[in-house]
Amino acid sequence: MLRVLSCITVEHSLPHLIFATVICVLGSMLSMRLFTRVRRSQGLQKTNWLFLSGFVGGSTIWTTHFIAMLGYQTPVANGYEPTLTLLSLFAAVATTMIGFAIASIAQKSALIEAGGVIVGLGIAVMHYVGIAGYEIEGRLEWQTSYVVASLVLAGLFGAVATNRVGRPITRFCRHGAALSLILAIVLTHFTGMAGLTILPDATVAAPTEIISDGIMTGLVSAVMIIILALGASTYIIDMQSTQAAVERYRHLSLHDPLTNLANRAAFNEHLSALVNKPKDMTANIAVLSFDLDRFKEINDVHGHAAGDAVLRAVAERLSKIMQNGQFVARVGGDEFVAVMCDYFVRSDAKGLAQRMLDEIARPIEWNGHALTVGSSIGISTYPGQAGTLDDLLSQADIAMYRAKSTATNSICFYEPSMDQAARERNALASEMREGLARGEFELFYQQQNDTVTRDIVGLEVLLRWRHPVRGYISPVEFIPIAEKTGFIIELGEWVLRAACAEAATWKNPLRIAVNVAPQQLGDNRLPQIVHQVLLETGLPAARLEIEITESGIIADHQHALQAIRRLKALGVKVAMDDYGTGYSSLSTLQSFPFDKIKIDRAFVDGVVTNKQSAAIVRSTLILAASLDIPVLAEGVENEDHIDFLRREGCLQVQGFLFGKPGPRSGIEAIVNGEVPAVQQETVLAPAVKKSAAA
Repeated sequence: MLRVLSCITVEHSLPHLIFATVICVLGSMLSMRLFTRVRRSQGLQKTNWLFLSGFVGGSTIWTTHFIAMLGYQTPVANGYEPTLTLLSLFAAVATTMIGFAIASIAQKSALIEAGGVIVGLGIAVMHYVGIAGYEIEGRLEWQTSYVVASLVLAGLFGAVATNRVGRPITRFCRHGAALSLILAIVLTHFTGMAGLTILPDATVAAPTEIISDGIMTGLVSAVMIIILALGASTYIIDMQSTQAAVERYRHLSLHDPLTNLANRAAFNEHLSALVNKPKDMTANIAVLSFDLDRFKEINDVHGHAAGDAVLRAVAERLSKIMQNGQFVARVGGDEFVAVMCDYFVRSDAKGLAQRMLDEIARPIEWNGHALTVGSSIGISTYPGQAGTLDDLLSQADIAMYRAKSTATNSICFYEPSMDQAARERNALASEMREGLARGEFELFYQQQNDTVTRDIVGLEVLLRWRHPVRGYISPVEFIPIAEKTGFIIELGEWVLRAACAEAATWKNPLRIAVNVAPQQLGDNRLPQIVHQVLLETGLPAARLEIEITESGIIADHQHALQAIRRLKALGVKVAMDDYGTGYSSLSTLQSFPFDKIKIDRAFVDGVVTNKQSAAIVRSTLILAASLDIPVLAEGVENEDHIDFLRREGCLQVQGFLFGKPGPRSGIEAIVNGEVPAVQQETVLAPAVKKSAAA
C-alpha cells in the first residue's frame, strides 16, 4: 500500500493527476449512465446505446491512463509508440463494449457481474498494452505481485460497477456504480505502476517514430473532450426526450383525448389539492355536476360522429367561460363536473351554472344540421354538508338528479332532505331484483270496452309491486327507477311472458295489451323475445297488442320502425299509447303502421269542461278516421265522457267508469266466459255503476 501511495504522490505530477481525476470521474459517471440505458433498451436502440457506452467508457479508461502517464516522472527520455498506443485504445473500447453487452443480456443473472469482470480486465489489458508502447532509454522490470493485484482489483471493482446498475438496492446505487468504475481504473493503473521499475540503460536507444509528450497531451485531451461532449450531449438529448415523453404521457393520463378537458383522475387530483390548500376561511368550494340531455338521441339518430362533435363543441365553450379559480372536467360519456374555489354565496355558483347552461343550449352546427342539447346542474359545497370529497361529489350528483326531475336547464343546490329520497330510491332499486325472484310482482288488469255496447273487447295488463313491508307500490314510483337502472328490460320481459301465459288459459279469447318501455323497444331482441313467448305460451299473436309511446320512437326513428314492422309480421297488434303528449304525433302517425291510437287521459278528462281539450280529442278522432286507425280513449270516468266520445265516433274506451285495475281473481268470471257480455260491467264495477246512475 505504501508503495502505491508513493507512486501516486512522488512519481506522478499533481497537475496531471488532477486532470486525469476530472476526466476519470466525468467519464465514469457518464459511462455508467449510458450503461443503464443499455439495460433498459431493446433492439436497435439497445445496440446504439451499447456502442456509445462502450466507446465513452473505453475512451475514459484510455485517456485517464495516458494523462497519468504523461505526468509520470522518469529519469530518462521517453515517448509513445503509435501502433501499440492506438491498439491500447481499441482494446479499452472493445473490452468495455463486450463487457457491457454481456452484463445487459439478462435482467437478473451472474452474467451481470461476469460482464463487469470483463470490463475490469479490459482496463488491465489496456494498461499493459499501453505500457508496452511506452518507449524509454532503458529497461522495464515488473513485480509479479503488483501485476496480479492490479488484475484482481480491476476484475473485482468492474464486477461491483455492473452489479450496482443491474441489482440496485437504493437510488444511490447509480453513484456507487460510477465510483466502482473509477476505483477499477485508478487502482489498476497505480497498482500496476507501483510494480514497475525503470532501469536506465544508455545502450538502449529510443525509437525514432514515437509520439512526444506534448503531442500526446494535446491528442489525448482533444479526443477525450470530444468524446465526453458527444456522450454528454447524446445523454442529455435522451433525457429531454424521455422527460417530454413522460410529460406527454402524464398529459394523456390526466386529459380526455376527445375534448382535451381534464378527466376524472385530474379532477380528483385538482379537487384534493384545493381542499388541502390553506385559504381564506370565508371562501368555500362549489362542485357543479351535470350531463347532457338528449345526447343519446343525437348519437342514435345522427351517429357517434355527431355525438363526438357535440362533446367537443360543449367542452370548448365551457373551457372559454372558465375564470380564475374555476375548472371543468369530463368524467364520463356525457358527464361533466366543474369546480370553483372562490365560492362565497349561492349567487356565485348559480351565476357560473347559468353561464354554462347558456353555452350548452346554443345550437351546434354539424353537417348541415343544427344539433341542440340541454342540461340540468346540481351544486354541492365544501365545507358545509359534505364531510369528505366523496360526499361532495355524491351530493352534487343527487342535486343534479333532483334538478333533472324538475325541468330541463334547471339549477339545484344540494339539501340534506334529498339524501333520504335518494336512499329510498337506491333501496328500491336493490330490492326490485330480489322482489321479482320472490314473486312479489303481480299483474293487474283494466278492461277496455266498446263505446256503444259497453262489451269488454280487451284487457290492458298493468304491473303492481306487493312489497313485504310497504305494501303495494305504484308503478309511478318504481318504473322510473327500473328504467334508470336498466332493470326495465328484464322486468318488461317478465310481464310479457306472464301476461301471455295467463291469457292463453282464458276460455274467453279477449285481447291483452302490454306496455313496452322505450328501452325494450330499443333492444334488438324484442321481436325475437315476443315470438319466443308466443310459441312457449301458445297465445295466438292476434290476441297480443303491444303499446308503445312516442318517447320510445323518437330516440331512434329507423330502429323503432323496423322493430314495429317485425312485430306486425308476427301478427301482433301495435298501438300508440298516450297520444298527444309526444314530440311529433302527426309525423309519427304518417310514418308508423299503428293498429290503434290511445288518447291520453289528460285530454279526455277535460272534454266536457275545456274547449281546448274537446277540440284536441275531436281533431284526433277525425285524423284517425281519415287514416283508418281505430281510437281508444283513456281516463273515461263518467257518463258525460262516454257520451261525448260516442257522439264524436270513438269506438273504444278505458277508465274507472267500467272498473279500476284489479288482479286475476277479479276477472275470473269474465275470462272464463261465465258472465254474459251485457252483465260484465255489473260484475266488475257495481259500485262505480250505481254511483254513475245516481
